[in-house]
Amino acid sequence: MSFFISDAYAQAAAPAQQPGILEALLPFIILFVVFYFLLIRPQQKRVKEHKKMAEALSKGDEVVTQGGVYGRITEASENHVELEIADGVKVKVQRQSVASVLPKGTIKSL
Repeated sequence: MSFFISDAYAQAAAPAQQPGILEALLPFIILFVVFYFLLIRPQQKRVKEHKKMAEALSKGDEVVTQGGVYGRITEASENHVELEIADGVKVKVQRQSVASVLPKGTIKSL
């Protein structure tokens, strides 16, 4: 049949070019940089601020714990603080469980 119709032959494929190591890793590097600035760095900053706040707790501070308990610090040791949550009711909690320090007089206004 090749007498009437010419045979079609595929062209030779161009040699495949391998990407360099930098071009292959570039998307992963960009992804890590984005994760660092959007997730890792802000979290490290929050942890550092919380640690600084927990170390600065002193007697008389009004605080709220991570469990949502409001109280006034009556005693502070190296790892624990004692909170007075009602008249004559005292609770001992770890310093790290204090979520935030409240302005003076906040508990009376509740």
